[in-house]
Amino acid sequence: MTEEPSANSLADASLTMPPATPTVPMRAGILKWITEGLRSALLLAPRIGEAVPSPWQLLVIVLLPNLLLLAAERFEIKGPAVLNAPIAFNYLWTISALLWLGWWTLSGRAAAGVAGRLPRWLALASWAGIPASLLMVLLSIAFVRGWLPKPLTGVRGFWAVYGALLGWSVAAQMRLMARFATSRVRLALFAPGMAMILGLGLWQALEEQTHVWEADRSAASDEPEPARMRLDQETFEQQQALWQRAVDGLAERRPGHSNVYALVFAPYATEDVFLRESNMVTHLLEDRFDAKGRVLQLVNHATTTDTLPWATPLNLKRGIAALADRMDREEDVLVIYLTSHGASDHKLAASHWPLTVPWLTPEDLRKALDDAGVKHRVVAISACFSGGWIDAIASDETLVMTAADATHTSYGCGRLSELTFFGRAMFDEELRKTHSFEKAFAAAVPLIQRREIEAGKEDGFSNPQIRVGEKIRPVLEGLAKRLDGP
Repeated sequence: MTEEPSANSLADASLTMPPATPTVPMRAGILKWITEGLRSALLLAPRIGEAVPSPWQLLVIVLLPNLLLLAAERFEIKGPAVLNAPIAFNYLWTISALLWLGWWTLSGRAAAGVAGRLPRWLALASWAGIPASLLMVLLSIAFVRGWLPKPLTGVRGFWAVYGALLGWSVAAQMRLMARFATSRVRLALFAPGMAMILGLGLWQALEEQTHVWEADRSAASDEPEPARMRLDQETFEQQQALWQRAVDGLAERRPGHSNVYALVFAPYATEDVFLRESNMVTHLLEDRFDAKGRVLQLVNHATTTDTLPWATPLNLKRGIAALADRMDREEDVLVIYLTSHGASDHKLAASHWPLTVPWLTPEDLRKALDDAGVKHRVVAISACFSGGWIDAIASDETLVMTAADATHTSYGCGRLSELTFFGRAMFDEELRKTHSFEKAFAAAVPLIQRREIEAGKEDGFSNPQIRVGEKIRPVLEGLAKRLDGP
């Protein structure tokens, strides 16, 4: 018969037992984490069990995909390039924001074990978004180098593909997060939070027109170094002097007939097509419409900082008022030409970094014209969705022409374009044959349609619009008759 151990013997035995060994987290190799992260990109479950990456593993796993994307973006630049380190670090805020969003989603009162789930999620999420992100970079490279098929070279086609890739990335991250999160409410907020952060990052890149890689202008090249505007006190004082000279230099009207005065407005600095178009329209109005010395040209471009006043809504208002002071407000005709990108909410895009320029609205222009008291108006807007300006601008004494209707994009405003399709057909071609805006417009529309078809514009005909007030028609007919004479 076995004797039961006493309480004292149990206590003595417990003193001699070795201490319990702490639980060591399971480990997986770096290649395993990368493979399972890519598997998550396909919306499949990662096979890592309860493994947790070590701090050094996590550093490598997170760093590698970012270096891969950085290397891929290098190919957006043809020829020698240099890394713009400040811009690269500037965009790290998106990574920091996404990390915080992930931590917030995984934490909470019911989030026991977040210390283990957070590094597992981060390691997998770093690679779950890589396939879509890499395809986005390749899409940009193909666009810059002209490798895309015609349906993808337009604004709608390009952004449709880009949006689909972005949606894929968000879906993969959402699916992955659902495998780790314990709070349904926080999980539901993760997707819109991620989309907002990525959207803000994209908006920042488009607004500032900055790139992580830039062409190396110090290397031997036949291309001139692009001009950059330097914003300092000297620039502001120079602009004030330019403005005063431009206004003081406006010619007085010639009595006895209707005179043409004009304002040409090109507020988007980062694409040369708008500068070229504003120059073309200015010279055409001076030469064809007897407006020499009566055209006020406002342009945002680094090369014109010391030669032309800035194209800002405030300068537009002041310019219209200055022209009205020179004109006979009841007899003369004021031509306004706007050229830029247009938004679907019918605002005219403006940029001139580092200067902040508000976007122009149809209501801004209408108020400036009404406040100046100019009676006879010809307004032309070369921009996407510009048909949305017509109702706000139209009157019995106004002729309005737009490069598109209110729901379609126009064409020809890319970096490689010489002129927009509307500016080229309407002003550079047809108005050189006639002094009638209506006849030139009627002839220009089929030209634009044919060229859009040839260029593969995939979102439909831009459908340029015109509306002619009954009271301005005889004024413009009389002007055309005088200019057509000997």
